[in-house]
Amino acid sequence: MKLRNIAIIAHVDHGKTTLVDRLLQQSGAFRDNQRVAERALDSNELERERGITILSKVTSLLWRDARINIVDTPGHVDFGGEVERILNMVDGVLVLVDAAEGPLPQTKFVVTKALKVGLKPIVVINKVDRPDARPAEVANEVFDLFAALDATEEQLDFPLLYGSAKQGWMADDAGGPKDHGMTPLFELVLRHVPPPQVEEGPFRMLGTILEANPYLGRIVTGRIVSGSVKGNQTVKVLDRHGALVEEGRVTKVLAFRGLERTPIDEGFAGDIVAVAGLPEAFVSHTLCAPEAAEPLPAQPIDPPTLTMTFRINDSPLAGTEGDKVQSRVIRERLLREAEGNVALRISESIEKDAMEVAGRGELQLGILIETMRREGFELSVSRPKVLFRHGPAGELLEPIEEVVIDVDQQHAGVVVQKLAERKGEMVEMRPSGGGRVRLIFHAPTRGLIGYNGELLTDTRGTAVMNRLFHAYGPHRGEIAGRRNGVLISTDQGEAVAYAMWNLEDRGPMMVEPGCKVYRGMIVGEHSRGNDLEVNVLKGKKLTNIRTHAKDEAIRLTPPIRMTLERALAYIDDDELVEVTPKSIRLRKKLLDPNERKRDERRREVERV
Repeated sequence: MKLRNIAIIAHVDHGKTTLVDRLLQQSGAFRDNQRVAERALDSNELERERGITILSKVTSLLWRDARINIVDTPGHVDFGGEVERILNMVDGVLVLVDAAEGPLPQTKFVVTKALKVGLKPIVVINKVDRPDARPAEVANEVFDLFAALDATEEQLDFPLLYGSAKQGWMADDAGGPKDHGMTPLFELVLRHVPPPQVEEGPFRMLGTILEANPYLGRIVTGRIVSGSVKGNQTVKVLDRHGALVEEGRVTKVLAFRGLERTPIDEGFAGDIVAVAGLPEAFVSHTLCAPEAAEPLPAQPIDPPTLTMTFRINDSPLAGTEGDKVQSRVIRERLLREAEGNVALRISESIEKDAMEVAGRGELQLGILIETMRREGFELSVSRPKVLFRHGPAGELLEPIEEVVIDVDQQHAGVVVQKLAERKGEMVEMRPSGGGRVRLIFHAPTRGLIGYNGELLTDTRGTAVMNRLFHAYGPHRGEIAGRRNGVLISTDQGEAVAYAMWNLEDRGPMMVEPGCKVYRGMIVGEHSRGNDLEVNVLKGKKLTNIRTHAKDEAIRLTPPIRMTLERALAYIDDDELVEVTPKSIRLRKKLLDPNERKRDERRREVERV
């Protein structure tokens, strides 16, 4: 049987997962009467909610006399750690581009890596049914992008298809015909993608995707380069430099058949399989027969750029909403996450009952926190901090990102101004059609923390921002932080409408009447630059004198709604976000006001 291994590259929301759905349906991977969720590959609940792919997944389908293994890769740069390794597991890439938006930063990010590995791309212009589609211009933009990324002559001579994954058709022309379904794409993959290269010798496989399974233990997925592997076979694991990591037995060999992962007797060279039974095996490790001596070449994993402290929830309301509150349980959960997510680094913190979690970006860390709170965890987390480096001459370096913002022309001025305040440097500005402008900046990661919400407010929700790690560059100096102080509760209890109404001139509230509060909890934003302690529990004094003015209904201004991402961006270094399955609260790190004053004095002395 013929075998083909192909990865799909696309920007967030360009239709990658929908395309895979159509390929599975039209190849007969589903029965006619089988009920399958839309976007079947987005199996994670958060993936469905946010409409993004977070985890790499492999699926497989039969088309005539060939088996095609398809890898659905993450399009978001925060999960780029997955993408780089997958490209070494496949022999071709399908670059999927939206017919209206054209190639965007994440497309560029992954295509750069694919071209470097030497893969020959197939380009599919998707969503040609959109009213604002411009397929011919987008095809030229893709060519220009490949040329700018130093593609070879062979790579620039790419085959091109147009179509609509949603409607389930592909053709050589944007106008159709539409009655051949996805057949043109299947045939192009078999023609253009070479069969996997197989080497002579004993079993060798490079670990590419890692996951922790509650029943089978650690599962390592990769492509077999040479030989074959069976269940109960003795193998050894070598690291990138050839040092022995462990020796053990393979308990199970699993292959991808449709959406299912099924046990097989033997996996052969060229196929993508998952192997269970090796607890120390990791991504970039070589799994091989005992007689093999040389490891397979592997890329090092890109380092994280942001870090956060995950602590136990030690507020007075701890344990009232979640059932997983102990530091031991939080620590075990984070270490388990790091087993399957190689872009995360977990380390012990100098603080008591706390762990340092480093990752690629706010989205990645935010999704980890959101997943944990849904599992019943309670924890408090610090503001994200950027990981700096030192250059060869000892100079301070920080991560710089390429930021692409598509915005209506009338809002371009405020975007340029805000990013300049955040030390962003504009490198390009060009019209992108329909009264919109594309702005490209190089901005420090520090300055972009929490900017997305502000951008949407400034542009009335019309801007689209995409970010991509560019390089480590010289430190760009101080960036102005939050200008306003906060209102801090002086007591514990339930917030009272009358007290909140009396405090309205002090600044907007973040809690509602009846909301549980405690001493040291942030209940609002102060209208001035300093923090202010307030009593939101103070009820109205009752007297036997009744007046209309005193007793009319209290009308409160609606409070500021804090989502997890907004809260993480809002807090200062001396504040925490308390996350529980039901609530997101903001609080001071030190709840006692006397301790806060002592800490403030200590920091002032250190600054001097």
